[in-house]
Amino acid sequence: MYGLLDHMKAELLYRTKEAYGQGFIEVVIWRVPAPVPPSGRPFKYRLVYVVDGQRVVGYDNERGKGDHKHLRDREAPYAWISPKQLMAVFMTDVEDMNQ
Repeated sequence: MYGLLDHMKAELLYRTKEAYGQGFIEVVIWRVPAPVPPSGRPFKYRLVYVVDGQRVVGYDNERGKGDHKHLRDREAPYAWISPKQLMAVFMTDVEDMNQ
């Protein structure tokens, strides 16, 4: 027998793609019925800043990797707090890369 969450769908909370600096920013945040392992929260997200076809800044919570960020060719863990904080630290990193 299936549980209640097996029938729920992901809910799109926010999506945008717009020109920014020398490239574009794309942000997608979903509320999901169950956390994406090993994450312990009900959100799936991807935020990216792309210039000349290359990811300059990226944040996501890929299955198996959990919350992490990409700064050019480096990857590091990201300490999740909230969707609002996620957007704030992402934009700070984007601004830092534009200087």
